[in-house]
Amino acid sequence: MVPTAPQIRRQYIDFFVNKYGHKEIPSASLIPENDPTVLFTTAGMHPLVPYLMGEPHPQGKRLVDAQKSLRTDDIDEVGDATHLTFFEMLGNWSLGDYFKAEAIKMSFELLTLPWENGGFGLPADRLFVSCFEGDSDAPRDIESAEIWQKIGIPKERIYFFPKKKNWWGPAGKTGPCGPDTEMFYDVLNDSDKGSHKKGGRVSQSQCNPACDCGRYVEIWNDVFMQYNKKPDGTYEPLKQKNVDTGLGFERLVTILHEKDSPFDTELFAPVMEFLKNHAVSFTSHIASCRIIADHLRAATFILGDPMGVSPSNVDQGYIVRRLIRRAIRHGKQIGISKFFTAEIAKLFIPLYENVYPELSKNKDRILDELNREEERFVKTLGRGLKELERIIGQQGGTVLSGAEAFYIFETYGFPLEMIEEELAKEGFTVNREQFQKAFDEAFKKHQEVSRAGASQKFAGGLADHTEPTKMHHTATHLVHQALRDVLGPHVFQRGSNVTGERLRFDFSHHTKMTPEQIKKVEEIVNTQIQRDMPVHFEILDFEEAKKRGAIGLFDDKYAQLGNKVKVYFMGDYSKEVCGGPHVEHTGVLKHFKILKEEACSAGIRRIKAVVEGIKDVM
Repeated sequence: MVPTAPQIRRQYIDFFVNKYGHKEIPSASLIPENDPTVLFTTAGMHPLVPYLMGEPHPQGKRLVDAQKSLRTDDIDEVGDATHLTFFEMLGNWSLGDYFKAEAIKMSFELLTLPWENGGFGLPADRLFVSCFEGDSDAPRDIESAEIWQKIGIPKERIYFFPKKKNWWGPAGKTGPCGPDTEMFYDVLNDSDKGSHKKGGRVSQSQCNPACDCGRYVEIWNDVFMQYNKKPDGTYEPLKQKNVDTGLGFERLVTILHEKDSPFDTELFAPVMEFLKNHAVSFTSHIASCRIIADHLRAATFILGDPMGVSPSNVDQGYIVRRLIRRAIRHGKQIGISKFFTAEIAKLFIPLYENVYPELSKNKDRILDELNREEERFVKTLGRGLKELERIIGQQGGTVLSGAEAFYIFETYGFPLEMIEEELAKEGFTVNREQFQKAFDEAFKKHQEVSRAGASQKFAGGLADHTEPTKMHHTATHLVHQALRDVLGPHVFQRGSNVTGERLRFDFSHHTKMTPEQIKKVEEIVNTQIQRDMPVHFEILDFEEAKKRGAIGLFDDKYAQLGNKVKVYFMGDYSKEVCGGPHVEHTGVLKHFKILKEEACSAGIRRIKAVVEGIKDVM
């Protein structure tokens, strides 16, 4: 029996729920609600940072989930057999409960037990593991290695690697982190342990889980969060030791289905079939087809998220625009001339809607946004074509300079291959060496600007739990309710970015706020600050929280799972679902001031503000 992808996901969750008493929690939004360190949720731990730092979780100390995740740092690698932008991360969590011995035992059991006994049935002799080798910050993780040996992994299949390989976190510059132990699966399974998936042979010491030959595939990572990284870069022991594990769902499905790539599994099957039927030559355009499938799956999930964003030129909107347009460009390269992005989204939605019902709920929005963005990009490409024709008309000779080609690429989104194709019709070629030089220089400049911007924009964060950050986080609750009081009940949070220096709050509203409305929101918030209301939380059933008027990102799956939610009350004014942390009474904020109100994306406004109370603790 070959289990289906939904069965594999369910097997993982049921193992921890039924055998080890974990509570299933639904996936958090792809757009972090209160974490300014990242644009998207890049791992299962991001939504749980407050609880990893000690805040009580409404479901207890043992949790399990399948978390929607998205990473764009390797976007240029997408197209090979392994890299993905959107992925699901399966995770089990111990919040100050069990630690290394129990976590490693659970991982080994689930991987190796037969399917009928609740496991995945992988042969134990094809599993390799790695542990942290130790450095000046933390000792060598002998304990994990000894636990692995006790449960059946021989010493020769246990490796020690440095922090770059076997250390996780923190999510931002500060916060919970620690050594990890990683599990690898030998996909070749032949007697010569020095052979490579890519061919050739090396010594076994060279070909090990750290080798990138493709023989060893990392499938699971158990992180032992036992340290807190402080602002000065030093580490201190965490008061609450946690376990944070991550098992890549797509990789697991690929292995259990005995395929070479996630794109060969049912997770992508209907989309790859669509592309095979529409590509000029599928076999010669495998990389482009994978890029299209990957990018449009990611875009579908971003647009369909409960806090979904629209394509734009900033922040998350820029990423989703880039993904969609990159997919369109590759679509043209493989010979698709019609609009196709929405057609592919229609294939992805049925594959995932049972697990992520927001996709079917927001289907119309997903399709409308894709069609609009495709229409915009086609117009942009049309203008780029006219500009290219103008440049050709003024160009002497038959070789277009690399600088001119790069201008078309950067301004209008023409990939080099498309530029060369258009030039060939007129008997022109491109100076590829000049183009690459211009591209490399611009890319380097972009990286420098991005790093500088990210450093400034995402400095600090809730992960550090400093008092200034908690003050601004508390203020977002008052702002949220005040905006609803002034603008109407249609207002809901659509993201926030909270640091010790200021707060940024995104909310649903279609028109620019008037000066009078801004002033009124300030007055309401300051009135609630002056009342010096107590701040406390209650753990409530999902339906009870709704009945009591709590606002927040309510996921229908919470009700299906019978989950409880954590609701923060600020006197009799604000009731909001949130993980924390907050100050103990509103008076410490002293005074609230809105610095700026602006558009964020279609139907989303943004305010930036500060509270005066931070001066007392800075």
